[in-house]
Amino acid sequence: MSILKQGEFVGSLDCGTTSVRFIIFDQYANIVSQHQSEFPQYYPNPGWHEHDPEEIQEISEQCITQACVKLEEAGWAKESVKVIGITNQRETTVAWSRTTGKPLCKAIVWTDSRTKNTVAHFEHLLATTGIEVEPGQFKTGEEGVEALRDITGLKLSTYFSGIKLRWMVDNYSKVQKAHHEDDLLFGTIESWVVYNFTGGVHGGIHVGEVTNASRTLLLNLHKLSWDERLLAFFGFRRSILPKLVSSSEVYGHLSHGPLKGVPIGGLIGDQQGALVGNKCLRQGEAKCTYGTGAFLLFCTGKDIVNSSHGLLSTVAYQPGPGAAPVYALEGSIGVAGSAIKWLRDSMGFIKSASEINTLAASVPDSGGVFFVTAFSGLLAPYWDPGAAGLLIGLSSYTTPAHIARATMEATAFQTRAVLESMKLDSRAKLEHLKVDGGMTNGDVCMEILADIGGFDVVRPDMKESTALGSALLAGSAIRLFGWDISKPATLAEVNTQGSRTFKPHMPEGDREKGFTTWLRAVERSKGWDEGVYE
Repeated sequence: MSILKQGEFVGSLDCGTTSVRFIIFDQYANIVSQHQSEFPQYYPNPGWHEHDPEEIQEISEQCITQACVKLEEAGWAKESVKVIGITNQRETTVAWSRTTGKPLCKAIVWTDSRTKNTVAHFEHLLATTGIEVEPGQFKTGEEGVEALRDITGLKLSTYFSGIKLRWMVDNYSKVQKAHHEDDLLFGTIESWVVYNFTGGVHGGIHVGEVTNASRTLLLNLHKLSWDERLLAFFGFRRSILPKLVSSSEVYGHLSHGPLKGVPIGGLIGDQQGALVGNKCLRQGEAKCTYGTGAFLLFCTGKDIVNSSHGLLSTVAYQPGPGAAPVYALEGSIGVAGSAIKWLRDSMGFIKSASEINTLAASVPDSGGVFFVTAFSGLLAPYWDPGAAGLLIGLSSYTTPAHIARATMEATAFQTRAVLESMKLDSRAKLEHLKVDGGMTNGDVCMEILADIGGFDVVRPDMKESTALGSALLAGSAIRLFGWDISKPATLAEVNTQGSRTFKPHMPEGDREKGFTTWLRAVERSKGWDEGVYE
């Protein structure tokens, strides 16, 4: 038996919406070993989307174990992994028992739209009673909406964790009882997996990282602290919330498994992770990740930029405990790759996701078909939870190929709509868009994006940007390889592989006509299933 080599590597656990992967990187961001597994999705009612938190934890542990097996098969000792980072699907909400460490119900996924009536309730509360901004001073109506956005950077939506948690407390007796008896622990996915990896009910730590916390409607974006005014408005105990931590520090150590004793040094929401992984660390740099949904982040540096055109203000990352945070503007698109999954699993148009490229390329255009993929309402820049999915322009001429192409075009049209808003808010025109994520593997999709957007699309050869982001933060926490996330120059040798640029070729007149028609289709999809104040 040969002696295993000792090296220095950093691991990243990427807990996505449909799968988990564990990737082991070297100092140049080359992948040394990896393992990925999907986990079950639950859709018990229309608009509902759930995960089993224990299944996510089990799959996460399996991925680490299998990646370590592959690492040793490649000749490297597992002790070569010096630190790990964790990145996760954001907003997905987990409620578990302080006493047992077990989930009290299934997790409500970020795409879930069951909470429309909960949103309507708090919209009514804002309009009438308002939100307390100073002791005894309430702001109501539009002033209340602006006050909430000023504190959080967000707006009331089914999208955010605080609304999902409120629905759990109101509708699940176990969660309600745990909240009443102070037995409830709340967290997003990074909070749940760190709790379990550090011991669970036997001494596990209950922490929440700031980029994830900034998606809850409970965080003061300016102070990076839980806000008592928000807790009072939504009706939560302070004790259910995790301790807030930065994106890069040693939080604890793995309590079990092949990497037992290895520090956890980086935590970040997946979209912010992709921003860091693409090294968009300076003001004015942007990226868009195309996965289950699509998320465009524009780094605004140390400044919080309040959008007046439907975008969100969010934390991009905090480079260490007590360090000044970096902020971003975000345009969130709820459905991107999941529409392709729908064509495959629900409609049977394709047998694998990659086949959509061939099918879409078999026709020169969508044949007049437009697809508003509002499966769970519309996010940025429209923010209409009552919008419904809409296929319009169908005729006897329409084939599955036209619908496949319209599905790809839908993501491109929504990207352009977000970029138009970003241009108005930042007063800067984006000359090129850096992209990553599963959808970007197809050249046809990238060509469509460039044509509809009217800008260059830059696709890096190293596409695991999300996982790399948490790896960089983890390495930075222990200064592995001399990395320091607050000093971008220390990352100069990381991820220097090449890229491919897709340029627009569509005539400007055709581009504008298509976008105008898309906007007409969006208007027809709006308000189909309004939330009701109860």
